Amino acid sequence: MANEVTKIADDVVVSIDYTLTVDGEVVDSTNGSFPLEYIQGHNNIIPGLEKALMGLGIGEAKEVLVAAADAYGEVNPDAFTEVERVQFPEGFELELGRSLRINTTSGQMLTARIHEIGEEMVKLDLNHPLAGQDLLFNASVVGLRAATEDEITSGRVGGCASGSCGSCSSGCC
Repeated sequence: MANEVTKIADDVVVSIDYTLTVDGEVVDSTNGSFPLEYIQGHNNIIPGLEKALMGLGIGEAKEVLVAAADAYGEVNPDAFTEVERVQFPEGFELELGRSLRINTTSGQMLTARIHEIGEEMVKLDLNHPLAGQDLLFNASVVGLRAATEDEITSGRVGGCASGSCGSCSSGCC
């Protein structure tokens, strides 16, 4: 096959197995599940990892330390908000670090974590849980293929036909 993909390059669908370690603790892994698939060059994964994997071939592995700035960014002090305790449903257990989904005034759903619990107010952290953290990936390339035109247009593995973003009439293409 003349167009066989042998190395990671832009517009290539990459399948990797990985283990993510933060401060010596494994926080995520594909071990025991399916490999992660993404399209190189389409910002599907954190920038530092995507850049470090460029040029690898099937069977190659790499340990990559991604600085916080090239991962989920530094902790943004403006990404904290306070909510009155009475806004929480009756019986809702407030505990530090607990994740919850909240609606913004514009209707957007966000994930937040409880950062502080006061007598009348609860401070929520809207930063990504790994913001401010350096991430250590052990990744190995297990598959490569050229992305389809639909995948390149949509920026997603499977493109619109995969049903991952509804029908093409939903505007994802």
